[in-house]
Amino acid sequence: MRYLLLAFVLTAALVVAVAGKRGSLSRRPPIEVFPDMNRQAKPRPQSPDVFFEDGRTSRAPIPGTIAREDAYEDIPVNTGRVPGTTNFIETIPVPVTAQLIARGEQRFTINCSPCHGAQADGNGITKKYGMTTLANLHDKRIVELPDGEIFNTITYGKSLMQGYGANVVPADRWAIISYLRALQLSDLGTIDDVPEQMRAALKK
Repeated sequence: MRYLLLAFVLTAALVVAVAGKRGSLSRRPPIEVFPDMNRQAKPRPQSPDVFFEDGRTSRAPIPGTIAREDAYEDIPVNTGRVPGTTNFIETIPVPVTAQLIARGEQRFTINCSPCHGAQADGNGITKKYGMTTLANLHDKRIVELPDGEIFNTITYGKSLMQGYGANVVPADRWAIISYLRALQLSDLGTIDDVPEQMRAALKK
């Protein structure tokens, strides 16, 4: 027992000798085994710096860059929302062209079809491997969603779906939505949605 007590005392004395007594004042800094980047070699704001030619630490924005501030983010094309509100916009805020839909098909095939399927019916390749909770994008609930809400879901994800904001730029998100709407219209549309001059061709 006495050897155990002696070992404890020696260990405590060694710890105090190496690490120093916490709370005591000393002119010598304590030994840091793991500093965890508490002190980094970095310039301080508004301080002089010989690294730059003008001698200033604080730098002006690079010409041509756009600050990600409220004035930049709070527009429908970037957020899918009505500016200054939390309401989603109803329709795509960019012109819907054949080129946009074609781009959307390409991006949809790459990013969306593995789970939602090529026809957006929830029968993607991942379903064959046990992922059964996949949304059928032709469901009435999803068809009736505002375009801005679908944009928000692509950006941030929902339920088990991860967000694709880091992978798909805003312009491509709108392109995907335009292609999805085309898929929904082709699946749920009626003959009344087809221009009269084209109905005869469909009947053939």
